[in-house]
Amino acid sequence: NMSTADKVGQLFIIRPDSLDPSLTDEQISNATKYGVTALTDEMKATLQEYPAGGFAVFGKNITSPEQLKSFVSDLKNASIVAPVMGIDEEGGSVSRIANSKGFNVTKYKSMAAVGSTGDFENAESVGKTIGAYLKQYGFDLDFAPVCDVNTNPDNIVIGDRSFGSDPGLVAGMVSAEIKGLHESGIMSCAKHFPGHGDTKGDTHYEFVYVEKTWDELLDCEIIPFTAAMDADTDMIMVAHIAARNVTDDGLPSSMSKEMITDRLRGELGYKGVVITDSMAMGAVADKYSPAEAAVKSIQAGADIILMPEDYKAAFQGVLDAVNNGTISQERLDESVLRILNLKQQYGLLG
Repeated sequence: NMSTADKVGQLFIIRPDSLDPSLTDEQISNATKYGVTALTDEMKATLQEYPAGGFAVFGKNITSPEQLKSFVSDLKNASIVAPVMGIDEEGGSVSRIANSKGFNVTKYKSMAAVGSTGDFENAESVGKTIGAYLKQYGFDLDFAPVCDVNTNPDNIVIGDRSFGSDPGLVAGMVSAEIKGLHESGIMSCAKHFPGHGDTKGDTHYEFVYVEKTWDELLDCEIIPFTAAMDADTDMIMVAHIAARNVTDDGLPSSMSKEMITDRLRGELGYKGVVITDSMAMGAVADKYSPAEAAVKSIQAGADIILMPEDYKAAFQGVLDAVNNGTISQERLDESVLRILNLKQQYGLLG
């Protein structure tokens, strides 16, 4: 019974800041400043017009445990279809709650430190512990685990966020962390496919290439993602890395049909939800309009567009593409069904 607009909304997980009409795109995407911390009437009105499938909360949206609980609850209550409430809580440097003041939660040095123990039970404990406190604050999804194999010493973006440089070790840790998250009733999101560990650049700011062939990726980078699939990861996040020795289209993996539909879904057999990395990152935003990027990713086989630079423009772009047949109704329904099935599996739909 969903309208086309309601369906299109399910394809987006956005920053809550995107609902505030007084903020510019730059302010919305700012990592540390201009964070909204409560739901206003103006934001509710935006959400009615542009319903979103979920929200990604950042440190700038958090001021205290009480505020976070009520903000998450208000966002859920204001949504027509229950949203997925997501957060980057990897443990270590990228932990929005653990690194906020006033939260009495377990803190981890890094996933590299956990990996260095060689004990998979430690990774399971990380997933279970983080999952338990995320649940307490009303979250459904952790953008974790990091499946990247840290093989390039020049890598500036992954580093100790990775469990290590051995693909077998990383695979075991990833599987265990997913198990732990699931034990706490939290969705997992394996990232950043096809592997950000052997890259030099940072897709937050620029276009990044991985030079490996598909066979080379299968021998290393893909191993933890295969393990994540075997552990029933709920989502796989596709990075904006162009694998120019794998695909002919030259596109970032997040927009590449060869990478998402042919390789990840076809060859590797992944049937779950595919989400893009943040679409406000320089690798995408500097080259494509929000509408163009969102449409390309859906056409490539992605189900969820994460944090477009301009949500209204991206939403309208996908809606127009469905209405004019650029994206078929069947293609739209395929993604919406995957998303709703996942929400139902976690009891979000009542």
